[in-house]
Amino acid sequence: MAPRGLSADEKRVKLLEIFHETKDFYQLKELEKLGPKLKGIVSQSVKEVLQSLVDDGLVQGDKIGASNFFWSFPSHQGAVIQGRVDNAKEMKISQHTQLLEIQQSIEREKSTRIETESRTAAIAKLQYMKKELAKLDEELTAYGACDPVKLEETRRAITLGKEAAMRWTENYSALLPHFLHHSMASIEDIRKYLEIDEEYEDIY
Repeated sequence: MAPRGLSADEKRVKLLEIFHETKDFYQLKELEKLGPKLKGIVSQSVKEVLQSLVDDGLVQGDKIGASNFFWSFPSHQGAVIQGRVDNAKEMKISQHTQLLEIQQSIEREKSTRIETESRTAAIAKLQYMKKELAKLDEELTAYGACDPVKLEETRRAITLGKEAAMRWTENYSALLPHFLHHSMASIEDIRKYLEIDEEYEDIY
């Protein structure tokens, strides 16, 4: 059976061990050689693992001259962890304070809304009216075309359509003599070209 490869977390721990055990500064190419040799980390994955440690603040890096160096000391890791603990504590205190404020606000609202017969009756009436409104909305949707708003939109569309038809009829009547005079074509040819059948008649 082939040996199991290291998980991502195991690679992070082992690469961090190199820094903490040696307490030295390294370049990426040096870590790519030491990773497989000392900790069994595949050379090709060292760069990605190192970057994840830098992103989490567990390894520090800086450019010195033309080279990038990386380092990490046990005391630094402790400081990072302690900083996270402190942040978590501050967040807990903040959230606890917000929770108390919300609870107090709820209690204040409850005190201003004392249950009385009139309030109970008003709430019941409100619920009833909401249900009735929902029913009426359903009925209005069912009638569809009988909706007053839709009827008005339809009337408006019919009016605009009629106005457009009359306008184009007038245009045709005005231009037909002009075409007959200048083109020397017959009225039948013009109607055929414009796709106007024998049933055409003026709209008044």
